[in-house]
Amino acid sequence: MKGLIGGFIAGVLLCIGAPALAGDDDMSTVAALDIAYQAAVESNDATGMAQILADDFVLVTGKGKTFTKADLLASATDGKTKYEHQVASSRTVRVWGDTAVVTALLWLKGTNEGNAFDYKLWYSDTYVRTGNGWRYVFGQASIPLPASP
Repeated sequence: MKGLIGGFIAGVLLCIGAPALAGDDDMSTVAALDIAYQAAVESNDATGMAQILADDFVLVTGKGKTFTKADLLASATDGKTKYEHQVASSRTVRVWGDTAVVTALLWLKGTNEGNAFDYKLWYSDTYVRTGNGWRYVFGQASIPLPASP
């Protein structure tokens, strides 16, 4: 599975690795990049995550905690969290020049240090076009949503 994910991410990075030319479909590119990022997190692929995250990346959770790129990469490699499911739905992408925001509903299921988790949350991910293509610069996540009946 990791090889398939890595190949997918490599293909996406080929699309985004260079600055966009006039006529590029930025919405599709950013959506594909966000899908690749979620797949990398699900498989704990720190290399794939590192290629997408900006060096000065920050994530703010619904509980007020903040995480840097280094924090997320360390979490991907420490083996404490194992994902069974990390898939986004209801994804929307909005692009304003060199900035894009992805909003989606994320379902996370797995274990952290042997403790099971299974919940959904909303997130907004901000991507910025750089000289090296689109990079994920800022994320904000809601608190876990109440379980639906």
